[in-house]
Amino acid sequence: EKMKKQKFDLAIIGGGITGAGVARDAASRGMKVALIEKNDFASGTSSRSSKLIHGGIRYLENLEFHLVYEALSERSLLFEMAPHLVHPLRFLFPVYKDSRVGMTKLGMGMWLYDILSTFETPELHERLTKSQSLHRMPILKEEGLKGSFVYSDAYMDDDRLVHETMRSANEFGACMANYVEAIGADFEGEKLSKIVCRDLEGDQEFYIEAKHFISTVGPWTDRVAERLLNPWTSIMRPSKGIHLTLHKSRLPLKSAVVMGSGKDNRIVFGIPRHEMVIVGTTDTDFDQDPGEVTTTPEDVRYLLSIVEEYFPGAKIKQEDILASYAGVRPLVHDGSSTESSTSREHIILSDMRNITLVAGGKYTTYRRMAEQTVEAALTQFTIEDQARFQNSETKQALNPKVNMNRYGLALSRVESCSKELGVSMEDALLLLQRHGEEAFELCKYLDFNLSKDSNAKLWQLEAAHAIETTMCSHLVDFFTRRTPLFLSR
Repeated sequence: EKMKKQKFDLAIIGGGITGAGVARDAASRGMKVALIEKNDFASGTSSRSSKLIHGGIRYLENLEFHLVYEALSERSLLFEMAPHLVHPLRFLFPVYKDSRVGMTKLGMGMWLYDILSTFETPELHERLTKSQSLHRMPILKEEGLKGSFVYSDAYMDDDRLVHETMRSANEFGACMANYVEAIGADFEGEKLSKIVCRDLEGDQEFYIEAKHFISTVGPWTDRVAERLLNPWTSIMRPSKGIHLTLHKSRLPLKSAVVMGSGKDNRIVFGIPRHEMVIVGTTDTDFDQDPGEVTTTPEDVRYLLSIVEEYFPGAKIKQEDILASYAGVRPLVHDGSSTESSTSREHIILSDMRNITLVAGGKYTTYRRMAEQTVEAALTQFTIEDQARFQNSETKQALNPKVNMNRYGLALSRVESCSKELGVSMEDALLLLQRHGEEAFELCKYLDFNLSKDSNAKLWQLEAAHAIETTMCSHLVDFFTRRTPLFLSR
């Protein structure tokens, strides 16, 4: 109803991490913001990543120093902004006799990685001998091992990072709705003035009127632009990536591990996450509808062959896979010969038809990318509006109840949380890790809970919280994008 009745400063199409970031940035400046998402928030690429916040050490080899520096700066900021969603993680990078990059060259890269982070990293890198490497990770293949390096990056809850960013945008005054599709456009002369929307839940059409429009639809950029703008020249080179999840008992990794594929020079990660391990990713061109991307038997064989190469004693087979997920990267075509060599830099296009389009980029730099997108859009506003909306406030905590200081205090209250919510100490710790002090507010949802089983109660409380605070509309939205249940059960 708000979207129908108001004229907005910005209307954003796309509810992934970039759209959420743009909405938060713009609303924090005092702009009137509307955002629509065709499916559930974070249902596309933003919930199908490797779950990593990282500088991208492999980009150093391509001399993309600016990209790495920017990502490491944003990584440091995200530790402060969302300590319940972004957690430090150590990575072991083994080097073998036939590895493409040797110990000396990799060691130089490690020092450069620490320097580009301005040494604001949870821990500096370590150089390990062969025996030290096997002591750290006994299941690692011994034959041909020369040594390894251990360095710091981070893992995240990618879908919940979107939702928390959306919640923050909402607190700043942004108006957002999922399951609303942009199906057309109205123009005044050559300028886009309204987008035609369809409410997929209520099966009705309406208009959103705004001073300016922003597309943050990632791999759907060309498809949406072709629908709204005519003519349009394609700019995207979408790339498919898939991940597998295994139970940690089958691949007991004490830290993340970096695995190099000898076939295509790609990097594959093994990432411990609670009771599971995520293995990924692939990188292949994908020219179909991003909404139809799936995991294929070839994808599975590719990842399992790399796991077998690095951990032959684990004897991981297809039946060990708990789940898989596939997504499409919104890469911008830069003329590169291969998918993996295509730059992860983002591009912001200011179309004179009154729309700004953003594509590409890394999850880690979403906040900075959103800031740059809003600044680009503001160039099409009046001088008065540019002055009025110049100050962004997106470096503060996403959730004021979960800043760094309060998060540490919350984790010390496990016993209290366990008693108040009537859950086990283990479940109480999980809730505090996921929600910080806000975990105690889950008490108000206890009336929803009819089960005395602690584990069932945990997820019932999470579901009630998700419905009230994140616009969780369907059961599948809860299982796949509000909790890790789909990946681990």
